[in-house]
Amino acid sequence: MRFFLLLCVLAAPHLSNAVLPRIPNHGFGKRQTPSSGLTVDFQVTEPVLTPSGTSDQYGCVYTKVLMEHDFAYSYGAPFVGNYTPPPCSFNRVTMNFTVTSSGRQFDRLGLMYLGDIEVFRTSTAEPTASGIIWTYVKEMQQYDTLWKADQKIIFDLGNLIDSTYTGIYNTTLTATFFTIPDSPATADTILPISAMMSAENQGSAFEVPGQNASVSYTLPKNVNRAVVSLLACGQSTEEFWYTNVLTSEENTFAATTGALYGGSPWREVQLLIDGQLAGVSWPFPVIFTGGIAPGLWRPIVGIDAFDLREHEIDITPWLPAILDGQAHTFEIRVASLNDDGAGHATLVETPGSYWVVSGKIFLFLGAPGSVTTGTKPVINTPPPTFTLSSSITQNATGANQTLTYSVAAARQISISSTIQTSIGTKVASWIQNLEYNNFDALTNQGLVQLTIQATNGSDVGTNGYANTYGYPVTVNSSFFVSPSGALGINASLTRGLDFNVYGPSVFPSGIQTFNVTSPSIFAVGGRPAPQSIQVSNLPLFSAALLSTTQIASAQYFSSPNISYSFGTTEQFFSFEGVEVGSPGVTDELYSRHVKAVNATVVEDSQNLAGMTFGVPSSAPGSGTLLQDNMGTSARAILGRGPA
Repeated sequence: MRFFLLLCVLAAPHLSNAVLPRIPNHGFGKRQTPSSGLTVDFQVTEPVLTPSGTSDQYGCVYTKVLMEHDFAYSYGAPFVGNYTPPPCSFNRVTMNFTVTSSGRQFDRLGLMYLGDIEVFRTSTAEPTASGIIWTYVKEMQQYDTLWKADQKIIFDLGNLIDSTYTGIYNTTLTATFFTIPDSPATADTILPISAMMSAENQGSAFEVPGQNASVSYTLPKNVNRAVVSLLACGQSTEEFWYTNVLTSEENTFAATTGALYGGSPWREVQLLIDGQLAGVSWPFPVIFTGGIAPGLWRPIVGIDAFDLREHEIDITPWLPAILDGQAHTFEIRVASLNDDGAGHATLVETPGSYWVVSGKIFLFLGAPGSVTTGTKPVINTPPPTFTLSSSITQNATGANQTLTYSVAAARQISISSTIQTSIGTKVASWIQNLEYNNFDALTNQGLVQLTIQATNGSDVGTNGYANTYGYPVTVNSSFFVSPSGALGINASLTRGLDFNVYGPSVFPSGIQTFNVTSPSIFAVGGRPAPQSIQVSNLPLFSAALLSTTQIASAQYFSSPNISYSFGTTEQFFSFEGVEVGSPGVTDELYSRHVKAVNATVVEDSQNLAGMTFGVPSSAPGSGTLLQDNMGTSARAILGRGPA
């Protein structure tokens, strides 16, 4: 992640997940005690309701601390702890991650593992001198089988502390275990697609390129259903991959502003089984809390920044081929484009540096001793189609002045077989249809960039599972650097996420929360002091419909003597459930409209299952006075090429 590191808005080149030389811990920063004076950062998302008290009508409600840890100089030194199951039965787990920090610091990537299996990927907000706090509550029911056994917990949050970067991330992680009626089926076995480094007390995510993200397993023969999840995000030269230029045009402004990052603005995360394509994910463009311009993400962070979303691929059609008692490989790759400068592109399997990837194989087992058989899968995975165009204009001196380019892509995948399991015979299938369009214009010799991108897809699997999704993003940014060393950034963006899940996803879709009828905890506005509410008289739901949009703008200026920032961010969020047996009937379960100006929330209204909550707000803040930018390159901040 690249971001600013300042008093209230950070400014420095990004070092997240970098391998750094170990230096002494000078002891800067102390564990921050939560207080009303801290800025409350938050991600707008549907609430995860957790029963209050120690028991309800369904059994015990048991909360235990999983981690209390201060991440100071923590590169290569993750938190390692031991977990034992609670002393009562449960079928649902929610997790609360609360963090405080103060001082100067970069945003960081955090990865949580149960053994070798990554179960939570998050990123941090950037601290201020007076301190910040945020709480994120995550549904963890999908890992039910893991929670019922002893586990090694590894939380890898690489951080740097020295005389300049003083912000320690003080973290508390708890889990609450309880029982709900009509709990959905969860996987019997979960296998990691990871580097499997837990025995060495290290995180297990792969970094590609550089590592072969592949594992091999001999699977049990009584699998009835199998799903793989993929988790991937770009770092360093790949953090702003959706703004990258065509490879043939990396040096368009090399003689003036500087070289640009290439590989095109298109990326594909691939799952391969025994070297054959089994499914893909066209990634959501996550923007971390220091991304693009400093004033955009305070206190409202970017979509999915606190909980990076996974993509699931149904591999049930492969079961007849991989339940033969032999070892089979499961591999994750990240692809980009290499073009010839004449409008032709080929898919290449090695992007820039680098992507953090891992995966999981969720296995749902049949009767003990049963054997799943079937027909050989019919695999139809033609290459994606691409349409490219580009244009360069020169100014009166002959220097390149503008670069415009566009990339359109489409892909269809279809895999099917007939399988015989312990519960009968059925057709298993996996079908994906994806479309992508990107237009970019760099003007004023690369000082100004407009990116307009849209990704849309639909996935249809076995047992009624389907997922439709779309994520448009428009970013307009410009920068200047004066001869005296002053720099400025202007940025505006509009981005969205539509994510609709039908049928039996391996991941909780969010509707489970609203079937909890006992008094539950609801953190209004993301604040760390939750209140007790009760949701009742709701129907059962078969699908979840999520739609959210962020509209933001920010300005930043830094000179050798002073730095300041302004920013406005507004977000609209809607979450609905589709009633069982009534596909045309939806219920609004949660909605929110929130607006922040100069790091101050000025509007915030929420509706939870018919209950309206008005969250206290304040008058807009003034421009934020910052410390110096510590030599940061605006090009590095914006991801517009090397510093």
